[in-house]
Amino acid sequence: MKPNVLIIGAGGVAHVVAHKCAQNNRQFGDIHIASRTPGKCQAIIESVHAKGSLQRPGTLRAHALDAMDVAATEALIRDTGARIVINVGSAFLNMSVLQACLQTGAAYIDTAIHEEPDKVCEAPPWYANHEWKRREACEVAGVTAILGTGFDPGVVNAYARLACDEYFDRVDAIDIIDINAGRHDRYFATNFDPEVNFREFTGTVWSWQDRQWTAAKMFEYRKEWNLPVVGRQTAYLTGHDELHSLSQNLDVPNIRFWMGFSEHYINVFTVLKNIGMLSEQPVRTAEGQEIVPLKVLKAVLPDPASLAPAYSGKTCIGNMVRGEKDGKERTVFIYNICDHAENSREIGSQAISYTAGVPAVAAALLIARGTWDVRRMVNVEELPARPFLALMAEMGLKTWVREGERDVLLMEQAETVGV
Repeated sequence: MKPNVLIIGAGGVAHVVAHKCAQNNRQFGDIHIASRTPGKCQAIIESVHAKGSLQRPGTLRAHALDAMDVAATEALIRDTGARIVINVGSAFLNMSVLQACLQTGAAYIDTAIHEEPDKVCEAPPWYANHEWKRREACEVAGVTAILGTGFDPGVVNAYARLACDEYFDRVDAIDIIDINAGRHDRYFATNFDPEVNFREFTGTVWSWQDRQWTAAKMFEYRKEWNLPVVGRQTAYLTGHDELHSLSQNLDVPNIRFWMGFSEHYINVFTVLKNIGMLSEQPVRTAEGQEIVPLKVLKAVLPDPASLAPAYSGKTCIGNMVRGEKDGKERTVFIYNICDHAENSREIGSQAISYTAGVPAVAAALLIARGTWDVRRMVNVEELPARPFLALMAEMGLKTWVREGERDVLLMEQAETVGV
């Protein structure tokens, strides 16, 4: 029987997930979308029909759900008969949704690490603070839980696994580079949930260097990279989810994450941080109302999903990997290029949401096929990378490999140079 799918969330990534599930619904049963605002879920469903995304006639239904309520989430999983739950709601929901999956036996997929609303940047490794505490419970229950299955984390984890398995005898360093060279028509906006976006950059920057956690400040270290398609780009050393599993699961002494920021973004971010608008802690107004500055900021900034129609340019995200192969030093860049305008034409999405949503659906398809239905909790680098990357290429996210001056599609590289 084809598994029913429950998508939790109704933002930009959920929009992509719904379209990609619809485009592949010969392998799924009914598709359900749930959030606190069912009107947003219904709007996604209408866009699926408007774009003609359904591969075959099928059921799409919207539901109201507070996913922090474990009992309500469990009831919805049972009522919809969902066997796969794709959690693309707030990062605050992960543990509640995972618990509901444990109680129903449904497979669980998310795209980002769990966070507590009143805590920013907990001690590393972050996964050990919450998700990994449920490893044993998943194994006992036989529940498949695949963590961090977006692009970063997610695809870059698969790139790291691929590099270690096929391109190197010894890996000395992995530098994950995330560049958005796109442009939109807003004065200032974030490409995904503003609350999550800003929380990433207000705490300590943790990186894995010389096999230990190293602390830095945001925007303290910068580096220029010469990358395919987007050219020379400046990126800053940043803390990120995938470092906290890769450092534990792969034998690599140095793993860092670099993200590109415009000077305009840095200037606005700095002002907002200095005046307290990025604080997750509540404050009281002169009228006696208690508010959280970061939530107020989220309310007034553009919805990331609304950026798609005016977005142009491309993203480049990948892993620069250095090490040794057959006794010789080697450097390989494994990467993806994504086009904002192409994504908007296809499904009405911008590339940041597209690159996060497609991998989650690829993971769901691999669970449905049995390839990734491992009946335990894993991070992406613990799973075979080739089936995942091949499937994503079919779905719109191709993987390229640059070595020296040559760029080759991943599957062509396997055939032509015997990797």
